[in-house]
Order: sequence, then C-alpha cells, then structure tokens
Amino acid sequence: MPGSLDGVRVLDLTRALAGPYCSLMLGDMGAEVVKVELPGSGDETRGWGPPFIEGESSYFLSINRNKKSLTLDMKRPEGREILRRLVQRSDVLVENFRPGTMGRLGMSYDEAAGLNPRLIYCSISGFGQTGPRAGQPAYDQIVQGMGGGMSLTGPVEGPPTKFGIPIGDIAAGMFGAYAVACALYVRESTGRGQWIDTSMLGGQVALLTFQAGRYFATGQPPGLAGNRHPSIAPYETFVASDGYVNVGCGTEGMWRRFCGALGLDELLEDPRFATNRDRVSNREPLSERIQRRFAELTVAEAIGTLEAAEVPCGPVSTLAEVFADPQTEHLELRQRVVHPIAGETSVTGFPWKLSETPAEVRSPAPLLGEHTDAVLRELGYGEEDIERLRSERVV
Repeated sequence: MPGSLDGVRVLDLTRALAGPYCSLMLGDMGAEVVKVELPGSGDETRGWGPPFIEGESSYFLSINRNKKSLTLDMKRPEGREILRRLVQRSDVLVENFRPGTMGRLGMSYDEAAGLNPRLIYCSISGFGQTGPRAGQPAYDQIVQGMGGGMSLTGPVEGPPTKFGIPIGDIAAGMFGAYAVACALYVRESTGRGQWIDTSMLGGQVALLTFQAGRYFATGQPPGLAGNRHPSIAPYETFVASDGYVNVGCGTEGMWRRFCGALGLDELLEDPRFATNRDRVSNREPLSERIQRRFAELTVAEAIGTLEAAEVPCGPVSTLAEVFADPQTEHLELRQRVVHPIAGETSVTGFPWKLSETPAEVRSPAPLLGEHTDAVLRELGYGEEDIERLRSERVV
C-alpha cells in the first residue's frame, strides 16, 4: 500500500540524529530517501557504540531505515556534479551542516533553487541560519540546557537533569519533517519550493509550552519540581513497596475516586485539600499522607485498585516492560526487519496510524554505499563511469 509521501524524492545530506530523524519520518511515510555519506566512513553514527550487532551500530540501525545509501565526496568537482544532478531530480533536500557549509559546497538554497525551483530545502541546525549563535556547534545536551528544559528537569534539591532521550535532536527532526510536509502541500498550489530553517534551540523553546506560560505570567522561572506537576495535585510519582507508581488526578471527580479507592476518605473532609488550588498550596502534607498509603501496597495492587476506579495511573516501566506490554504489542510499536549483516533486528514502530496511506518499514538501515551504483545509473552514469568514480574515490 503506498504511503502518504509515495513518489516524493528526498535528498538526505544529514548525519548524526536531528537530520536523520527528519528523513526517517519522511521515509516511513513512503518517500524515497537517498542518504549521501562520505566514502569510507559514512555517517559518524555508524561508529557510535557499543552496542553493535554483528559489527553494525545499533544507534545507526535505529534511525536510518527506509533509506538508500550513496557514498559521495561532495568536495570533489565530479562529486559536486553528481550533487547537482541529485538536486535536479529531488523534491526535498534535507541538510544539517553548520550554517555556511552548503554555500561552500556550491549548493546554497539560492543555488539549489536555481537548479530546481520546485525544491523544498530544509536546513536543520543548532541555532538557526542567522543570528549571533548561528555558527556555533551544537549537540543535544548543549541545546537541552540552553533551551530551558534542563532547568525544569530533576529533583528539587538536585542538579538540572537532561531528558533521558535526545529530545533536542528528535524535536528538531520532527519539526523539520512537519515543515517539509507543509511546504509540499503549499507547492501543490504554487508550483514552487521554499527554504525551511529549523533549529534545535527553536524546538526546545517550542516544547516549553505551559512552563513558558507560567514564566510569562509571573516573571519567575519555574525551577526544578522533580516528578510533581506544578499546577495539579496529586500528580506525581509515589513509591510502592516494590516500585514506583505515577498518578494524575486532573479533575475533582478523579480526586474523589482516588481517595475512595485507596481508603483515604479523610482527605476529602480536610479543608486544606478541598480544591485543586488548595491541594497545590498544601502539597507537602497531602503527598506525605498519600505516600504512607502507597508504601502499604505493591505496584500491582495500587494500579489495579486505581484502574478499577478509573483514575489515571501507571508504573515506571523499564524498556523490557515497555516492549512486553500488551498495549505496546497491540499498537505494533516494535517492528522487526531483516538486515543483511545484523540479521533480524527490531526498531520502534509508528506513533500514528493512517487508514489509507499507512507508514511502513520497507527496508532496514542501508549498508554504507549499498545503493551507490543504482542511484548513479538513474542519474545517467554508465558502468565505466561508475568504476572510474569509485577508483578515484569520488564515490
């Protein structure tokens, strides 16, 4: 079944994570993605590990499915000619070099648009293409700190803590893919492409949402709050006798059912906890009393009791528990694919389902240069040309 982006050709000049996550999302939805890599070494994440599976980086395998690999030295004159031909036949170009690099390669947005006015050119960087930090290098943790998220994450008395996944990279890639989809839609009516400038810093600030709203309203940075919601109580993590349980009482009805289910009816009579505002203002005595009750229960007992009362709750699951969960299995959030070297491997599934044009894992992450010959043939190169380009290490 064709995907939503079936027929869209993506020229992927990205490496590491932010850019490859963008092209991953486009490839999952059916686009043909040609990933350009440096001959001999490729994307640096091919060497990031351990763990490796039969010598293949699990990191690289996780974010490069549904792509073809073309090796190309874009600094060589003949490499630049191949790049020009690729630009002419592509619908989308995605790059995450430091600003200015594409211009030095002779493929700035203006130069690319001159070759292909329909091209959608997506630049993903740490801090954007212009401004005082535009030329500054960035990695995920650096931007998590600079974007404000780390100042909100971690125990109240502890240090700022980064998110457990590279949310700076991933958000930039997601926002980039979203912008590409929007630009493709616009092109249907205008016939013209455009330049997308998306940044890791911009993505992190966009994710601040209500926390930024709190700062705008009060002028005071929210600060560290551990696992407690700053505006709702009880909405936090409690310690059961054998593990952790998250609880979120977002409505007064949930709060009443919570107390009834756990035998905490006295809390309903306490004026300190009459409304959510009261409970937030008196959070410490509230949490202390609830915690004493949770200490008497196992995780399974607490969750079973609260689920029966329709109170939002859940365990703090390990990844082993996540992928063994029946709902995770039902949603097909673990997909299996056969790699020519690593064998059968697993990758994450899709967080959305489209009834008519679904996402699909069509191919595993490619071997370095696996599709070089096939792509060059499509560009009009003959076998002798391909052998010469390979012997000269252009590809």
